[in-house]
Amino acid sequence: MTYTFDPLVPRQIDRPTEVAVGPLTAERSAALDEAKIFAGPADPADREAWRETLRAWRADARERHGYTGAAYERPEAAWAAGCSTVAQVWLWDELLYSFEEHRFTPERFLADAAERFGGLDAVVLWHAYPVIGLDDRNQWDFYRDVPGIAHLVATFHEAGLRVFVDYNPWDVGTRRGADDLDELAGVVGELGADGVFLDTLKKAEPELVARLEEARPGIVLEGESKLPVERIEDHSSSWAQFFADSPVPGVLRAHWYERRHMQHHVRRWHRDHSEELQSAWLNGVGVMVWEVVFGVWVGWSRRDAATVRRLVTVQRAVRDLLLEGEWTPLAPLSAEAEAAGVYASRWSLDGVTLWTLVNRGATDYTGRVLAPDAAERSGGRLTPLTDVPDTQVAGVAPASDTSEVTVPGRGIAALLHVAEGTPDPAWLPDLLTAPAAVPHDPDARFPHRLARRVPAPTHPVSGTQAAPVAHTSGRPAGAVVVPAGEYVLTVRYRARETGMYQGAPYVDEWKPLPPRLHDARTLQRDGVLATPVAVASAEVTNAQFAEFLAATGYVPAVRHRFLAHWPEGRPPAGEADRPVTFVDLDDARAYCAWAGGRLPTEDEWQLAGEARPDLFGVDRPGPAVWSWTESEHSDGRTRFVMLKGGSDHGAEGSDWYVEGGRHAPDYAVKLLVPGLGLARSAAVGFRCAWEVPA
Repeated sequence: MTYTFDPLVPRQIDRPTEVAVGPLTAERSAALDEAKIFAGPADPADREAWRETLRAWRADARERHGYTGAAYERPEAAWAAGCSTVAQVWLWDELLYSFEEHRFTPERFLADAAERFGGLDAVVLWHAYPVIGLDDRNQWDFYRDVPGIAHLVATFHEAGLRVFVDYNPWDVGTRRGADDLDELAGVVGELGADGVFLDTLKKAEPELVARLEEARPGIVLEGESKLPVERIEDHSSSWAQFFADSPVPGVLRAHWYERRHMQHHVRRWHRDHSEELQSAWLNGVGVMVWEVVFGVWVGWSRRDAATVRRLVTVQRAVRDLLLEGEWTPLAPLSAEAEAAGVYASRWSLDGVTLWTLVNRGATDYTGRVLAPDAAERSGGRLTPLTDVPDTQVAGVAPASDTSEVTVPGRGIAALLHVAEGTPDPAWLPDLLTAPAAVPHDPDARFPHRLARRVPAPTHPVSGTQAAPVAHTSGRPAGAVVVPAGEYVLTVRYRARETGMYQGAPYVDEWKPLPPRLHDARTLQRDGVLATPVAVASAEVTNAQFAEFLAATGYVPAVRHRFLAHWPEGRPPAGEADRPVTFVDLDDARAYCAWAGGRLPTEDEWQLAGEARPDLFGVDRPGPAVWSWTESEHSDGRTRFVMLKGGSDHGAEGSDWYVEGGRHAPDYAVKLLVPGLGLARSAAVGFRCAWEVPA
C-alpha cells in the first residue's frame, strides 16, 4: 500500500498503536514499547481484557529494561510529576518584554496566564532560534549576553514557577566555546534552571544526563517527542508532540509505564486543541501552552483556554489521587453517556473516587454517566467538580447526591465519589469554590491577530541628551532614485517556521517536513510611492557614524553591545570605510534623521536594488552586511523586521540557522527583534533614504 503524505492528517508514526488482547509474546511486547498512545477499543466488552494486556505489558517491560524508578525518588525533581502546564515563551515576547520600557515584564505575562489558563507551573525560556546564525553568536551567548536574565529566572521562581532552558544540539556552525556538555551545565548552573528542554531530541545521552545532574541535582530533562521506554528511567518528563489519539480515547504509553512521568501534550500549529486536552485529562498529564511559535501567533481559543483552566485547577488539587490511586482507563459508563461520545478514566484511593470525563461530541451531554451496576451508585456521596450549581457552591459541601453531570461538547468534566464513612478530602471545599466551578466557555473561534507596521519614532534620536541638528550635506551623490507611483514586487524568502507577514505558515498541519519546511518561496507585494525616494548606494560606514557621534553626542537608551567592535570608542584601524555594524534600528534611525533622511522601507530598498543590482545585490562591492529597513512590525506579541541584502557571514551545518551569504535585492529575511541590545549584530548595518522633492 502506498502512503501519500498529507500535512493535515497524522503521519503513520503519529498514530496510536492497536493493542491485541491476550497473552503477550516477546515480539508483541517489544512492539508495544514503540507506541506513543495505546489505542482504545471501540467495544466496551473488550476493555477489561485490553486493560489487563496493558498491565501485563507494563510488568514485562519493566522487567526487561531493569526499571528502578530511582530518578523519580529525587526530592529536587518531585515537582515534575505535578507540572500540569508549561508555556514555551520567546524571551522577547511582548507579554514578557516591553520594547518601550526596555525591561522584562514577567508580572504582565503571569497575570495573563493566571486569567486565561489558571496560571502556569513552568516556562521554557526560548532564546536563540530563529535568530541564531545571523552572526557568529552561539546558543550560549544568546542566554549569557541577556542583561537581567538571572533576575528574570529568580522572579519566576518567586512566583512558584519552574524554569526550563533550551538546548539546541544542531548548533554546530557558530562560535565554538567549550563542548556542549560543559556549556549547557554551565548555563543551567548560572541561571538556576530547573529543567532542560531537548530541542529536536527525544532523549539525552547518559553522559549528558550525568553531567547535568552533577551541575544541578534533580534536573528535569524533557525531550521533544516519543521517549524510548528504556529512558523513562532517567527522564522525568517528555513532550507528547503530534500524538494522535484513537476515536475511543487511548492511553499514553510513557505515563502508563511510570505514573510519575509527566508528559505535555502539544500540537503547535493546531487551532483546535480539544483532542490533546481530552487525552491529557483522561491520562492525568499536562499540556504545553504555546501561543507564539517562533514569532507566529497561534493563540488558543477561549474554549480551549477555559478547558486548560478547569483541567489544571482539578489536577493540582487531586495530584496525590492521580499519582497513587488505582487508574482505570475507559472506565465503565452508562450506555447513554457512551452513545453520546462520553468517556472517562477512574482514579480511586482510600474511599475517594474521581472520574475525569470527556465529551468527544460537539453538543453538551447532561445526564447520568455511571453504569447502572457501578458500586459507587449504592452508597456514599457523588458530586460534580465542574459546572457546580450555585446552591452547591454556596454550601461548600455537596448539597445532593447525583451522578448527573454536564459534559460540554468537546470539553471536560469531573465527578467525585466519597465512600460512606470516608471524610471529605481536605482539598474538596476549596475545589468546589475554585475556578473549576466556572462554566465551560463554548467559544472555539480562533483569536486572530494582525501584524501591523510599527510607526517610526517621532523623535528617532531620543537616546541623546539633546536633539541634534540635521547634517546639512543631505543626500549623497550616487544615491539611487526610485520614481513615485504604483509598484508591484516579487519577494523571495525561505519558508521557515517564522512565516512572513501574516498568519501561521502551517495551519493545522502535523509536522511540517521538507520540502514544505525550509523550501524557497515567493510572494507578491504592491504599493504606491507618493514621492520619489533616493536610497543610498552603500551602507553607512564606521567613519560616517563616528562623525555623527561627534556632532550629536548620541547615546542610545540601551547601551549594551552598542558599537561593540569599536575599541576605546573609535573605529578599528583600517576599518573606517567598512559598514558600521553593532547598531540597532533606533541607532540607524537616529543617524538617518541627522543626515536629513530616514531608513528605507523594505520595498524602497528592493526597488532601488533592482534598479542597480551592482550596488545592492550579490556582486556589490566591498564587505557585505544585511540592511535594517523601516519595516518593523508587531502583532502585539512579536516584533519583527525585514532585512535585505545578505551578508558575507554564513553559519554552516544546520537548516535552522538564519540563511547567510549575499542575496539578490528581491530576497528578504524576517528577523525577530530581540531587546536589550541583542539586536545589534556584527552582520547588520544600514543605508539611508531621502524623499526627493517634486
